[in-house]
Amino acid sequence: MQHTGFHQDDIVELLDTNDVHAIGAVFAAAHPADIADTLESLTPANRPLVWAQIPDKLKGEVLSELSEGVFKDLATEIDQKQLVDSIKSLDVDDIADLVNDLPEETYEDVLVAIDSDIRDSLGEVLSFPENSAGGLMDLDATAVRDNITLDVVLRFLRLKNELPAQTDSIYLVNRNQRLTGILPIDKLITSPAEDLAGKHIIDNPVIFNSLDHEEDVAKAFADYDLVSAPVVDENNRLIGRITIDDVVDVIREQAEHDIMAAAGLKNEADIFAPVTKTSRNRTLWLGINLITALLGSWVIGIFEGSIQELVALAVLMPIVASMGGNAGTQTLTVVIRGMSMGTISGSNVRNVLIKESLVGVLNGLLWAAVTAIIAAIWFQNLHLGLVIACAMLVNLIMGAIAGVLIPTLLEKVNIDPALAGGVALTTVTDVVGYFSVLGLATLLLL
Repeated sequence: MQHTGFHQDDIVELLDTNDVHAIGAVFAAAHPADIADTLESLTPANRPLVWAQIPDKLKGEVLSELSEGVFKDLATEIDQKQLVDSIKSLDVDDIADLVNDLPEETYEDVLVAIDSDIRDSLGEVLSFPENSAGGLMDLDATAVRDNITLDVVLRFLRLKNELPAQTDSIYLVNRNQRLTGILPIDKLITSPAEDLAGKHIIDNPVIFNSLDHEEDVAKAFADYDLVSAPVVDENNRLIGRITIDDVVDVIREQAEHDIMAAAGLKNEADIFAPVTKTSRNRTLWLGINLITALLGSWVIGIFEGSIQELVALAVLMPIVASMGGNAGTQTLTVVIRGMSMGTISGSNVRNVLIKESLVGVLNGLLWAAVTAIIAAIWFQNLHLGLVIACAMLVNLIMGAIAGVLIPTLLEKVNIDPALAGGVALTTVTDVVGYFSVLGLATLLLL
């Protein structure tokens, strides 16, 4: 959806007709996010041409809206002085998001270009891990002393003349800057002016420590319908705040990560990146997949003689492996989501394992019976049908068990389950599926 009166195809058409300067007029009333989407839809060769037509006042915001991969590529192609000027116009938290992806020389130029107070604030934000509340926060939290009246608070805010965006609360602090309460704007406006500010603070407020993980922050914003929330250090001193616009970015990045990680890809990848770079990024997981495929083939090779004697095994064993992989993927997806949402942890993973195993048993019995009937009729061999049924039951149960245990074990060794879980699960269900079909057939039929 676009609300700015232009479509990405309009820009492509202007490029095709060499009417580059008309692009500037189109962008003049555009939102930076829409311009960023347009840049990402273009080939790398056209991006610098379009970038030059973006109004200077919008360029910084456009950079902050770009995906990491596109920003890195564009930053190396455009005029470096213009790049620095665009970045220095941003808020501290947006500068912090961008500078780590800059070449070292440009990074230093940004530090020289910004004011000393912004540089100090930037250093404070960059001192926290990128995926922490401290790395996510703004430093523009509006704070007042906790022993003043609402009338004094209102007069103070009028003197400021402007509040930061997404300000729904004022933070109360003592003389040591320790957070003592959160005063909602609606209470400030509707309560008697002579009341002390501390009388109307929120009960049980949500407050983040600077080292809280951004996923925990995103979950809290979703659970408690927050617009903003304060961030404190280990001494409970107010150091900043997190706003909903930053949390939306985190949620979107998490969703993109889960989708891309399932295929072993990075979510910041540029769809129009050079072929060699894209190929290099995908090679690792293709190689890992080859190893797992060879492992499955090795199991088949062990029972080569059995397959030669009963060719029907070659026809039926992929069905068993596929069904086990599908069942395991269902469990794996549910478990990874539960772990990311915090509903599955070490304290209840045993219950999840029992439940998913029972689901595997029930589904295994159902589809084992269906497959047995199909195999028996297809190959006119009742015993073959029974072998396939047993193998199907075994593999569906194993798929369910592996779907719980694999992400649990990967998390314990600090490996992203979303990235490595699918490959590991496929290996287990393929090997178990092939081995159970061929092994049972060798024992019972040959």
